[in-house]
Amino acid sequence: NLKLNPYLLMEMAQRINRIVGQLKGIEKMAINKRNCSEILQQISAVKKAIDSLSKEIVISDICRYVTKNKMQEVQQMVERAINL
Repeated sequence: NLKLNPYLLMEMAQRINRIVGQLKGIEKMAINKRNCSEILQQISAVKKAIDSLSKEIVISDICRYVTKNKMQEVQQMVERAINL
């Protein structure tokens, strides 16, 4: 089970809401037949936002099991793995 402190949980919810807003914007762009490159640029931004959120969730969960002196090393490993 994912266990986050209330601050991180609130931050995660805000990020998800932002992503949902971006997706709704992309939907409107498609309905309004906006330029393909503009739509793809927004899709790329959403993908980056989701990757960033995924990374934060994994790091937060893993850090519960890691000593403080190993946290930075673990964070770097997770970032490398997610960026593959």
